[in-house]
Amino acid sequence: MSRSFVLDLQDTAGRRGKRPLFPRQPPRYRPCDCSPRSVLLKSIFPVEQREAVVQRRAKEFQEYKARTSSVLSKLLHALPNSPLQYPIQGYTVRPLTPTLIPGNGTRELSIESSSQQFLNELLANVSYASTIYHINSGDLAFFRFENHEAVFPIAIKQPQVPVLYDMGTDIKSQVTIVTKTFLRYPKLKVLLDSIRRFYPDVTVVVADDNFEPENVTGENTQHYIMPPAQGWFAGRNLAVSQVITKYFLWVDDDFLFTESTKIEEFVRVMEDVPELDVVGGSVAGNQFPFSIVYEEGDGVEGGCLLRKSGGKFHPLPGHPRCYFTQGVVNFFLARTDSVRRVGFDPQLQRVAHSEFFMDGLGSLMVATCGDLKIGHQLKSAQSKNVRYNKFRHPNRSDGVFKSQRLFFKNNLKCIRWA
Repeated sequence: MSRSFVLDLQDTAGRRGKRPLFPRQPPRYRPCDCSPRSVLLKSIFPVEQREAVVQRRAKEFQEYKARTSSVLSKLLHALPNSPLQYPIQGYTVRPLTPTLIPGNGTRELSIESSSQQFLNELLANVSYASTIYHINSGDLAFFRFENHEAVFPIAIKQPQVPVLYDMGTDIKSQVTIVTKTFLRYPKLKVLLDSIRRFYPDVTVVVADDNFEPENVTGENTQHYIMPPAQGWFAGRNLAVSQVITKYFLWVDDDFLFTESTKIEEFVRVMEDVPELDVVGGSVAGNQFPFSIVYEEGDGVEGGCLLRKSGGKFHPLPGHPRCYFTQGVVNFFLARTDSVRRVGFDPQLQRVAHSEFFMDGLGSLMVATCGDLKIGHQLKSAQSKNVRYNKFRHPNRSDGVFKSQRLFFKNNLKCIRWA
């Protein structure tokens, strides 16, 4: 006596009227609780502006979810003792690829056989074709055999063209040193002199938004002049945009290369652990790693974020003095293409650093290494420069703008800097 097998291909463009086979997934977005001493970001806005801002943010958040969510995020449960053999992960098709589905392209396929083995073998050869174009989406295929029901995910992805870097064999073809300078030309000169002492052939990119630009010259030095006072992150974006090597080393303009500053060791760590995107070092003996605790919250109130000093995880394989973390000091080696994908928010002009790692949370693998070192120049009369300190230590309005920016851009309910 033959037995019936039914495969229901529920394409993302089709109807969704069937009863789900598995328990419902808990809601993904739940309200989050702000930790003590958090800043409630909505309260930063004037009362008469709050409702309009909240509505605009809610619209943007819904569009963000539409771009980033997928049916593949649905929670699936494997049924016990099922005789069916089917893929549970890794089944990927290209969008709109013309692959025939048995049954003349219908959405439901019925097969009868007395052999369970035959049905399993046939299932392994059933093909699928999406009917709408999307470069990164998914679908769920449901099927039944007697009293057994199952579902498996299908990833719909457009293959990406690799972007590879020919590193070469010397450090100058592997790493570019990048920095930004503002009202600190004497500091910059000391930094460049120290770099040339140890790495005369490595390219240095300088982004400069001074009010009265001076010539910054030297072998293998690229000097890019910006409009005045464009800010910290705008300068970082410009500098990184000019890098042509696989990696770049970020340094502040008041750092100092010493005999302990070994760029080659940075590269060795990154090459040994290719999943890494950023490796931070030690500035004058301080690593300053930090962790980021983030709860998504709901689409109305937004998420809760805690930026906490410290927070090292387990050591890197083969590098006992290096630890995974989520944020590092302003001395780090990074994969050029990884950082470009995240970018630096140019609207954050003054005090900004943690915000880059907040934007990269979930996409950047970060580590910190205590034996990768650089020095810091001693304080001088420059530290008493009234004009410089006006920008280095922003007033309350800058803090208000940053809070309002984080409220909207990162969909945050509250934030705490611990």
